[in-house]
Amino acid sequence: MYLPTHFNETRIDVMHELMRAHPLSTLVTQCDSGLVANHVPVQTLDTPNPLGCIRGHVARANPLWREYRAETQALAIFQGPQVYISPSFYPSKAKTGEVVPTWDYAVVHASGTLRFIQDPSWLRGFVAGLTATHEAPRSVRWKIDDAPAPYIDKMLSLIVGFEFSIAALSGKWKVSQNRPQADRAGVIDNLRNADDADSHEIAEMLAALNPGPESPIAR
Repeated sequence: MYLPTHFNETRIDVMHELMRAHPLSTLVTQCDSGLVANHVPVQTLDTPNPLGCIRGHVARANPLWREYRAETQALAIFQGPQVYISPSFYPSKAKTGEVVPTWDYAVVHASGTLRFIQDPSWLRGFVAGLTATHEAPRSVRWKIDDAPAPYIDKMLSLIVGFEFSIAALSGKWKVSQNRPQADRAGVIDNLRNADDADSHEIAEMLAALNPGPESPIAR
């Protein structure tokens, strides 16, 4: 992807954090039929060093696991928060009028290779762990053992797991950090006053990157 230096995020832990917070990845692979995109919720692990790995599963009926060209590069895209930025957010609008709208967002691209896994024990452990992660915030948590064992066995037979070995990570944090400090403060203030979670998240990303004298985080 196009990645100007000032938008480049290189911290592995920060990229992993976004991947975990937005686990529905777009998995792009080279298959016999050409480029194929699948939307798959995944688990991001810190190991093996240095970049970790991604684990997930697809339906057995999905031709991906049969048609994926072994050892070819795959791409997993994680879309974080995104929001429209109005020129009215910028104090510089009143001074010069030389401003235009833009879009702020954070995204991570992970590239690497896939191996597919059909071992029932691996699948059971993976699905149980993935479920526990996403049920954790709930007051009443569903567990894999809540369902009848024969039913779970049947459902596990209908999926194929995969492990994605990450060879490269690329993060793009385009969150108005290229604007003058007063404009950045204006973006932060307006997004913090918005009603949606993405606006609030972008505001905090920008505040963390730009704790200048006019930013609320610095006061």
